[in-house]
Parts: sequence; structure tokens; C-alpha cells
Amino acid sequence: MIDICINEKSGVVVQYAAPNTPCLNIPDKFFKGDYLETLFLPQQNGGGRIVIGMGEERLGENEILELTAKAMKMVKEKEIPETSVDVSFFVHTLGCGVIERIVQGIYLGLYAVPAWNKQEKKDYRVSLAGIDETYREECRIYIERGAHLAEGICFARDVVNTPGNLLRPKAFADAVMQLLEDTETEVECIDYGKLCEMKMEGLVHVGKSSKFKPCLLIMRYRGDKENKTVRAFVGKGVTCDTGGYCLKPASSMAGIKGDMAGGAAAAGAVYALAKNKVKTNVTGIIPICENRISDDSMLPGDVIGSYGGKKVEILNTDAEGRLILADAVSYAVREEHASEMIDIATLTGAVVNLLGFSIAGVLSDDEKLYESFSNAFEKSGERYLRIPYYKEHEKMIQSEIADIKNMGESYCGTITAGLFIRAFAESRPWLHIDIAGTAWVEQPVFEYQSAGATGAGVTTLYYLGEQSGKRGAL
Repeated sequence: MIDICINEKSGVVVQYAAPNTPCLNIPDKFFKGDYLETLFLPQQNGGGRIVIGMGEERLGENEILELTAKAMKMVKEKEIPETSVDVSFFVHTLGCGVIERIVQGIYLGLYAVPAWNKQEKKDYRVSLAGIDETYREECRIYIERGAHLAEGICFARDVVNTPGNLLRPKAFADAVMQLLEDTETEVECIDYGKLCEMKMEGLVHVGKSSKFKPCLLIMRYRGDKENKTVRAFVGKGVTCDTGGYCLKPASSMAGIKGDMAGGAAAAGAVYALAKNKVKTNVTGIIPICENRISDDSMLPGDVIGSYGGKKVEILNTDAEGRLILADAVSYAVREEHASEMIDIATLTGAVVNLLGFSIAGVLSDDEKLYESFSNAFEKSGERYLRIPYYKEHEKMIQSEIADIKNMGESYCGTITAGLFIRAFAESRPWLHIDIAGTAWVEQPVFEYQSAGATGAGVTTLYYLGEQSGKRGAL
């Protein structure tokens, strides 16, 4: 548990320091104040100081997030239960809104990957010091907002880090429902029998190979009762992906438990929007399943149906994410009447080859939607690159024996995977996010990450929803 309060004394003080800060009385050979440089100065009474260098560059909110997370990692390393963070400089220069990012930094820096051989999580009490009486109530609001968003990120990290045998499809759905229990969000879970009746064949054909059957989770948050427009966040929820009969190589098997990071991001974002009562309307949809092998599994060459009515030629059973997302996108259009479509998934290895582990790929067919998304990720600090596509790419997924095929050529894999999903959006403004490279890191790229799941996408989806809420329309 993390308890954050204002101006209460704690044993260890965290202080941000610019280079050559004379008041610190620390010789240069011990501390220069470079960006992310950290020094711990213990005291005999059990207290002390953690000094974190701000560097010489101008700091924005994302750098402050990283600085705070770095300091909190030392708090965790030193097992310091009570800490004060001096935020006076940032509040006075950037305003109370910066508290939201500082709180995120506290949560993410203290985040610990769940370990199933340990039962107890450590509790931390953090006080934000240096806030004038005049601003305290406003700062408390930002503390609450930042905490809710950080909780959404930590939830996404927790479920993605969970071993596949401990997070079957129904268990994932239950975890999301429990997360949203105390929010004004309507949650519905459609079970396997109903999916079969609905002819949601993409999700059914992928998930039926496992004895842990698929389900479809719908999260309806309506924060703007006067507005009927709804934006859909559709997240891939494959809790175990062996690749089916197109079996993944052994070297890729260790990461198959995290193929539901897109669904986790959608859930985390809906949670934060609902807890912060953002004035917007969002429907989150997660098609959840395992992709395994059985005597009833899909085979390359099969032709199956889809909820949108298209016949799909199966060329690769490891290209399963687009099949279940296609059904979920069709459901969002036809049943939820979504006005805009955002899908998010750990979808292709091709995007990792293209952009590595710090940038996610994006495709979109709508300039206004992409502009809103761009504003959102500029605020969140996450990195995305828009990938172009043209008619020749659309032709790559045309099938001679069905309406569409689930694989293109041996190149342009990220593009054709996205375009497959777009084919089911029925002309709604559409944006596709491929987080295959950014949802998991072996070595953290930024200080607010830890090895393993990153919670990629949660903050950007949240700020996209918050942005539309501030406009009063989607």
C-alpha cells in the first residue's frame, strides 16, 4: 500500500537538486547534480536525505515523473517506510498540476513485480512537503487523480506479469471486474456459449482449443450523460499464446503470458477515467482467450466466419490477435454504436524489428483522431510513430477464396495486421496501436519502468479520454 499525504514529517527527505547547488554543501566529487544522479545521505537517528540531480536541461512533467521514480527506487532499495518529497520548486514554477506526475512517479518507482513465493507487499508512506496552505486543497485533487492513473498502470503491469497458469481467461475477466467494482462502470462478460450463439467465430475458433474457454468483456463508462457519442478502446486479451499449429519457437515461449497487455491497458485506462470522473463516454472491450493446440484447432488453409460477416482465410494460426480484435471491433460498431475505434495490442514482431522497445507503432485513417492521439501521447510521455499505408498494402490481405486473409506478405507485417482490423471497423474513424515492443522490457529504458510489464498505453488512452472530456465532445 502507498499512502500519500501533504506536509507531514517523515524520516527521510527526498530533495531535487540542480547542478552546483550551494545549499547542499556536498563536494562535487560526491554529487554533481547531473540528471538522475542520486545520492543517499543517512543520519544517525535513522533519517537522512536522498538527493536527486535535475541536470541542466529545462525539465518538463515527464522528466519530473522520471526523477521522482528514480528517487523512489532508492527508497525501495533502502527499505525506507516513510519519506518526505520536497516538491516546492516544481509547484512554484509549474503549478499544482505537476503533482499528478509526481504521484505517478512515486507509484511507479515503488512498483514491485508480483512474486508468488512472497505473501506480503511493503507499505510506504510518502509526504509531499513544501506546499503552501493556499494550494493544499488543489494539490489534494491532483494527488487523487495521479494515484488513480498510477493504479491503472500498476494493474496492467500486475496482470501482464502474472504467469499464464494463474491468469486463465475467466480469471483475467474477474480481475478487471474486481478493479472496476467501485467505479461507475457497467461491466458485462459474455461467456463461451453465448459467443457461439452470436457467431463470434474469430474469438471462438482461436479460444476453443483450450479447456479454459474464451469470453468477451465489455466495460461501459458514461461520464457525459448529455453526450451520446462513445469512443471504443478495444484491447487484445490473449492470456496464453502458443501460436497454435504455427507453433512459436522455444525462444519465444517465455513471453507468451503477456499477450493480453492491450486488454490490460484498456482496462487500466477505463478505471482511471471512471475513478477521476472524467466527462467522457468510453466503452472498453477485451476479447479474452488462450491460443493453444487441440484436435479441434484452426489449421492453415481453413476458412472461418466472423462477427462482422466476412469470411476469413487462415494462413497463420499465430496471427490470432487480429481475428479476435476483428470480432470485438465489429461488436463495438454494431452493438455499442461506437463513433471512434481505437484498438491496442501486442500484435506483431515486425513492429519490434522496426521500432525496438521504446516506440510503439500506430496506424490511423482519420486525421482528427490521430491529432487527438498525438496530443495525448505528448502529455503522457509515451513514444509512438505513425506508420503510413496505401492501396498496395490493402491488396496484400485480399483472399482468392474468402473475403480477407489473416496474413499478408513476409514484409509489412505491422501494416497488414492493422489493416486487417480496419476492415471490420465499418468506416468508423480508426486508430491502431501495436505495443508488441513497448509492453514488456527486459532492461528498463526509463526510470519509471521496472523489468517486465510496463503498463504501456494506459496513460495515453487515459489522456485521450480526458482530452475529449475537456472538449465536451468526442
